[in-house]
Amino acid sequence: MSPKMFLKLPQIVRFLLLGGLAAAVNWLVRFPLSLVVPFPAAVFVAYLIGMSAGFTLYRAYVFPNSAQPLGLQATLFLAVNAIGAVVVMAVSLLLLDHILPVLGWSFMPEAFAHGSGIAIGAVVNFVGHKYLSFRVTTTRELDHA
Repeated sequence: MSPKMFLKLPQIVRFLLLGGLAAAVNWLVRFPLSLVVPFPAAVFVAYLIGMSAGFTLYRAYVFPNSAQPLGLQATLFLAVNAIGAVVVMAVSLLLLDHILPVLGWSFMPEAFAHGSGIAIGAVVNFVGHKYLSFRVTTTRELDHA
Protein backbone atom coordinates (compact mmCIF):
# COMPACT_ATOMS: atom_id res chain seq x y z
CA MET A 1 0.00 0.00 0.00
CA SER A 2 1.34 3.40 -0.94
CA PRO A 3 1.71 6.15 1.68
CA LYS A 4 -0.94 8.18 -0.18
CA MET A 5 -3.45 5.30 0.01
CA PHE A 6 -2.52 4.69 3.64
CA LEU A 7 -3.36 8.31 4.49
CA LYS A 8 -6.87 7.74 3.11
CA LEU A 9 -7.60 5.18 5.82
CA PRO A 10 -9.54 6.52 8.83
CA GLN A 11 -7.28 8.12 11.43
CA ILE A 12 -8.13 5.57 14.11
CA VAL A 13 -7.20 2.73 11.72
CA ARG A 14 -3.85 4.37 10.93
CA PHE A 15 -3.23 4.93 14.64
CA LEU A 16 -4.02 1.31 15.47
CA LEU A 17 -1.91 -0.09 12.64
CA LEU A 18 1.13 2.08 13.30
CA GLY A 19 0.59 1.99 17.04
CA GLY A 20 0.48 -1.78 16.69
CA LEU A 21 3.80 -1.67 14.87
CA ALA A 22 5.33 0.57 17.56
CA ALA A 23 3.80 -1.65 20.26
CA ALA A 24 5.24 -4.74 18.58
CA VAL A 25 8.66 -3.12 18.62
CA ASN A 26 8.10 -2.24 22.29
CA TRP A 27 6.93 -5.76 23.20
CA LEU A 28 9.57 -7.67 21.21
CA VAL A 29 12.48 -5.54 22.43
CA ARG A 30 11.52 -6.33 26.03
CA PHE A 31 12.53 -10.00 25.68
CA PRO A 32 16.26 -9.46 25.07
CA LEU A 33 16.26 -6.59 27.55
CA SER A 34 14.90 -8.93 30.23
CA LEU A 35 18.01 -11.04 29.79
CA VAL A 36 20.18 -8.22 31.11
CA VAL A 37 17.96 -6.04 33.33
CA PRO A 38 15.06 -6.65 35.75
CA PHE A 39 11.52 -6.81 34.30
CA PRO A 40 10.44 -3.25 35.31
CA ALA A 41 13.58 -1.74 33.75
CA ALA A 42 13.13 -3.86 30.60
CA VAL A 43 9.50 -2.67 30.29
CA PHE A 44 10.58 0.95 30.70
CA VAL A 45 13.44 0.83 28.16
CA ALA A 46 11.28 -1.10 25.69
CA TYR A 47 8.60 1.56 26.10
CA LEU A 48 11.10 4.32 25.24
CA ILE A 49 12.17 2.49 22.08
CA GLY A 50 8.57 1.92 20.99
CA MET A 51 7.75 5.54 21.80
CA SER A 52 10.49 6.80 19.47
CA ALA A 53 9.13 4.70 16.62
CA GLY A 54 5.61 5.86 17.43
CA PHE A 55 6.44 9.59 17.34
CA THR A 56 7.98 9.31 13.90
CA LEU A 57 5.16 7.19 12.48
CA TYR A 58 2.28 9.11 14.09
CA ARG A 59 3.65 12.49 13.05
CA ALA A 60 4.03 11.41 9.43
CA TYR A 61 1.03 9.14 8.90
CA VAL A 62 -1.60 9.55 11.62
CA PHE A 63 -1.56 13.23 12.56
CA PRO A 64 0.16 14.88 9.56
CA ASN A 65 -2.00 18.02 9.64
CA SER A 66 -0.95 19.37 13.01
CA ALA A 67 0.31 22.92 12.70
CA GLN A 68 1.95 22.82 16.13
CA PRO A 69 5.71 23.39 16.07
CA LEU A 70 7.88 20.26 16.16
CA GLY A 71 9.26 21.13 19.60
CA LEU A 72 5.78 21.49 21.09
CA GLN A 73 4.69 18.24 19.44
CA ALA A 74 7.69 16.45 20.89
CA THR A 75 7.18 17.94 24.35
CA LEU A 76 3.49 17.06 24.45
CA PHE A 77 4.22 13.64 22.96
CA LEU A 78 6.67 12.97 25.79
CA ALA A 79 4.15 14.17 28.39
CA VAL A 80 1.36 11.99 26.99
CA ASN A 81 3.75 9.05 26.80
CA ALA A 82 4.96 9.65 30.35
CA ILE A 83 1.36 9.22 31.47
CA GLY A 84 1.09 6.23 29.15
CA ALA A 85 4.27 4.74 30.62
CA VAL A 86 2.79 4.96 34.11
CA VAL A 87 -0.35 3.22 32.85
CA VAL A 88 1.68 0.49 31.08
CA MET A 89 3.87 -0.09 34.13
CA ALA A 90 0.96 -0.06 36.58
CA VAL A 91 -1.14 -2.47 34.53
CA SER A 92 1.85 -4.75 33.83
CA LEU A 93 2.86 -4.96 37.48
CA LEU A 94 -0.70 -5.22 38.77
CA LEU A 95 -1.31 -8.17 36.49
CA LEU A 96 2.07 -9.81 37.05
CA ASP A 97 2.25 -9.42 40.82
CA HIS A 98 -1.40 -9.59 41.88
CA ILE A 99 -4.03 -10.65 39.37
CA LEU A 100 -2.31 -13.42 37.39
CA PRO A 101 -1.06 -15.27 40.50
CA VAL A 102 -4.58 -15.25 41.98
CA LEU A 103 -5.90 -16.64 38.70
CA GLY A 104 -3.16 -19.29 38.64
CA TRP A 105 -1.91 -17.97 35.29
CA SER A 106 1.46 -19.53 34.52
CA PHE A 107 1.79 -19.33 30.72
CA MET A 108 4.26 -16.53 29.90
CA PRO A 109 2.97 -14.21 32.64
CA GLU A 110 5.48 -11.41 31.93
CA ALA A 111 4.65 -11.38 28.22
CA PHE A 112 0.90 -11.36 28.90
CA ALA A 113 1.15 -8.68 31.61
CA HIS A 114 3.31 -6.44 29.44
CA GLY A 115 1.14 -6.93 26.34
CA SER A 116 -1.98 -6.07 28.33
CA GLY A 117 -0.31 -2.96 29.72
CA ILE A 118 0.62 -1.83 26.23
CA ALA A 119 -2.96 -2.34 24.98
CA ILE A 120 -4.49 -0.25 27.75
CA GLY A 121 -1.76 2.37 27.38
CA ALA A 122 -2.61 2.66 23.67
CA VAL A 123 -6.07 4.00 24.50
CA VAL A 124 -4.57 6.65 26.78
CA ASN A 125 -2.04 7.58 24.11
CA PHE A 126 -4.53 7.96 21.25
CA VAL A 127 -6.69 10.39 23.19
CA GLY A 128 -3.68 12.36 24.39
CA HIS A 129 -2.01 12.55 20.99
CA LYS A 130 -5.19 13.46 19.14
CA TYR A 131 -6.15 16.25 21.52
CA LEU A 132 -2.74 17.43 22.75
CA SER A 133 0.42 16.31 20.95
CA PHE A 134 -0.75 16.62 17.36
CA ARG A 135 -3.84 18.76 17.85
CA VAL A 136 -5.11 20.51 14.75
CA THR A 137 -5.92 24.13 15.49
CA THR A 138 -9.41 25.01 14.30
CA THR A 139 -10.41 28.23 12.57
CA ARG A 140 -12.51 29.13 15.63
CA GLU A 141 -9.46 28.80 17.90
CA LEU A 142 -7.44 30.99 15.57
CA ASP A 143 -10.21 33.66 15.64
CA HIS A 144 -9.96 33.82 19.46
CA ALA A 145 -6.17 33.97 19.56
